[in-house]
Amino acid sequence: MLSVIIITKNESLHIRRCLESVSWADEIIVYDSGSEDDTVSICKEFTPNVFVTDWPGFGLQKQRALDKASHDWVLSIDADEEISASLKQEIKTVIKNTTADGFDIPRLSSYCGRQIKHGSWWPDYVLRLFRRNSAKFSNDIVHERILITGITKKLQNPIFHESYINHEEVITKLNSYSSLGAEKLYLSGKQSTLYGAIGRSFWTFLRDYLFRFGIFDGEEGLMLAISNAETTYYKYLKLRYLKKQTK
Repeated sequence: MLSVIIITKNESLHIRRCLESVSWADEIIVYDSGSEDDTVSICKEFTPNVFVTDWPGFGLQKQRALDKASHDWVLSIDADEEISASLKQEIKTVIKNTTADGFDIPRLSSYCGRQIKHGSWWPDYVLRLFRRNSAKFSNDIVHERILITGITKKLQNPIFHESYINHEEVITKLNSYSSLGAEKLYLSGKQSTLYGAIGRSFWTFLRDYLFRFGIFDGEEGLMLAISNAETTYYKYLKLRYLKKQTK
């Protein structure tokens, strides 16, 4: 049997589509960190297991949701993602008869209306399906990882990810993720300089647009490579200022 865990905050634009795609699961658990829109009421249409709490960071919040899961298998999905029909059938099949303890799932993300099939976004395998007693989340405040004991395999069918709907969302998330990323680097003792931030952002652009063929995703591929480079630049620039403040 399968539990689905989701964390949310102000996800009314995405959450219904997400929940509909996993409504076949045996249990859905939602941890919300104080949404000010209709997220919580929408979630309650699909499950009674909706918990409103504070925000300790991505890793700790997802671990809270995992601690509430009661079934042998757990699927962790983000509010702006959805399970494809083919992936639904694949999941149902593998959890009935497998020796694996977890599965990496390919994630197909969209950027401002276009599915991205090159660059650093595809194939983007993410560990999302696992045996409850074999895994836990890292404590990272952002870019958390599932720490698993045992064998992992790969599934074939994708999770669909509505990553950025428009440029306003790109800018908002760029600022948020660069701040969280800088804090994570700071806590791990990393250093940064202005020229280091520039160099890392330039490399990010070259890697995503040229070396990983983001150029074949048209205008959106170019825009994505630029925004990824900007996120890298501001992450390391903010790290530099965090270090200066502590001195």
